[in-house]
Amino acid sequence: MKNIFFLFILIAFISCKKNKELPPIDDKVDLDGTTINDSSLLFPEKYLLSAAIPNPTSIDLEKPVVIAAHGFTATCFEWLEFSEFATAKGDFYVSRVLLGAHGRDYKDFKTANWEEWQRPIVEEYNKLQSMGYKNISLAGASTGCPLILNMIRENKINTSSLKHVFFVDPIILPSAKILSISPLIGPAIGYIEVELDPGENGYWYKYRPQHPLRELEKLIRGERKKLERGITLPNGTTMMVFKSERDNAADPAGAVLLKKGIKKSDGGKIDVKMIDTDIHVFTRLRGRKNYDAANNKQQLEAFETIYTTIK
Repeated sequence: MKNIFFLFILIAFISCKKNKELPPIDDKVDLDGTTINDSSLLFPEKYLLSAAIPNPTSIDLEKPVVIAAHGFTATCFEWLEFSEFATAKGDFYVSRVLLGAHGRDYKDFKTANWEEWQRPIVEEYNKLQSMGYKNISLAGASTGCPLILNMIRENKINTSSLKHVFFVDPIILPSAKILSISPLIGPAIGYIEVELDPGENGYWYKYRPQHPLRELEKLIRGERKKLERGITLPNGTTMMVFKSERDNAADPAGAVLLKKGIKKSDGGKIDVKMIDTDIHVFTRLRGRKNYDAANNKQQLEAFETIYTTIK
């Protein structure tokens, strides 16, 4: 208890100035600035299937579709490699959704709640279903996972076309335990600065304000409580979880909670695959400074597993 008290004092002392000032954003480099925006805002047809093919043919409608949602502070870039994988295969589509209030400037990200983050995923699913796509899957990375879980559990979509759900490093339990007390220390923190690799600049927020951190904590706490009570997937829908064994963002124990807390409509268990890596969202390698051939193999194996599942 004494250590926790001193932690609060230290955070308040170090961070009090952050509360009153904007971060030192570099508009030329940082996504947080007013110059760089996610390209999907300007060219939605390059990211969203609903915009790319506004009038699908019967052949288009027969192809499986994966709607991919990125994580907290990220952008559509997080699923770029999977989209390229789909293009190379040529017989299924990937629709990369930009979460609400993401890909814009620091002010937009700072003020939004998690329901706003979720809204574009729901909208893209509804559009594709109304167009006639009947083989739709949802794929989430990190924070994208509890957002997807919530929209299924709360019946925010008509799941008659939902065939599969894929989670990559879902954040159900945060590895950074400070997130759990963010509602208490948020006002003292102001914002947290995260170090990015050079190749990640412009695609991730470098500064994480206290309000979205509190929203993230609220989201995962709510879904965790529902998992403890038990969740049943819609009829005919499967779920597969890919989880890094060593993850400094999403505690691997979250995969255990998902395995215990979610069952298929027939009572069967969901699939959980533990991956021997320390990379959070191991399916995204581009932009990282350090990864090796083993990581490339793990990424490709995950993509191939998703592909064979939806086909």
